[in-house]
Amino acid sequence: MYSATFIFTAKQYDDEFHALDALIATAAKESVGYIGEEAWEDPKTGRIANVYYWETEAGLKALIAHPKHIEAKKRYSEWLGGYQVIISQVIKTYGDGQLGHVLSMQW
Repeated sequence: MYSATFIFTAKQYDDEFHALDALIATAAKESVGYIGEEAWEDPKTGRIANVYYWETEAGLKALIAHPKHIEAKKRYSEWLGGYQVIISQVIKTYGDGQLGHVLSMQW
C-alpha cells in the first residue's frame, strides 16, 4: 500500500483553482487501486495536509502522470504559498477500529 501526503499553505483560490482541483480529485478517485483520502489543517501554521492512499504504486504513478496534475504543478504558485509531497509505502496500520479510518479495513 502507498500514500502520498501533500502538505501546503494556501494563498487565494479562484474559480480556475477549484475547477482544476475537482478534476484532479476525480482523477485520483478513478485511478487504479485508489483507497481513499483524508485532510488535516494545523491552525497554528495554516498548513494543510491531504493524504491519499492506493493499494499499489501504479495508481499513484497514474495520478502523478495525469495531465491535470501536471498542469497544477506548473501553476501551483498562483494558489499555494509553498508545498511538500511525501510518498510513502505503508508497512502497517492498526487501531481499535473506532475511528472508521479509510485504512481500518485494509489489514
